[in-house]
Amino acid sequence: MVDNISERSIAALDVKRHDRESFACGVESLDQYFRSRARQDWNKYAAAVFVMADGPSVIGYYTLSSYTINPGELPDELAHKLPRYPNLPATLIGRLAVDRRYQRKGFGEELLLDALKRCFATTSAVGSLAVVVEAENAKAIQFYQSYGFIQFPDHGNKLFLLMPTIRAMFEK
Repeated sequence: MVDNISERSIAALDVKRHDRESFACGVESLDQYFRSRARQDWNKYAAAVFVMADGPSVIGYYTLSSYTINPGELPDELAHKLPRYPNLPATLIGRLAVDRRYQRKGFGEELLLDALKRCFATTSAVGSLAVVVEAENAKAIQFYQSYGFIQFPDHGNKLFLLMPTIRAMFEK
């Protein structure tokens, strides 16, 4: 079933088209968010929700929202190179999840790369120095680190990737 995905696309959440009720990634907080709060966040402009789907079946999703970084949270050698503002603009990938039926088939990577492309594309209109993620567990931390994300020194589950690094990823 998974290997024959024909109409896979990543687009904004469409509550009339995307089946949220049957989504199950195995992390209850991510499942519950998608089923019951994603639509509210979208409607209230708290998060943009993007869905990878094959027809109505949801393969995975991610959310994007604005974020700020306190420069004091960053590694010292990096903080000294950045503008001296009390808060630095960033973009948050608040959630990223793949349904159990589709895990370990590269869809998480597709979702992440799509999110990073969207984040970078918007920097010409709205400044953002980095993309931040808050990983659910050690497996998620390893996933993000494999794409170059760096852990915040005092927040092990929070990671960031600078926009110049993202730009370089897509220039190759």
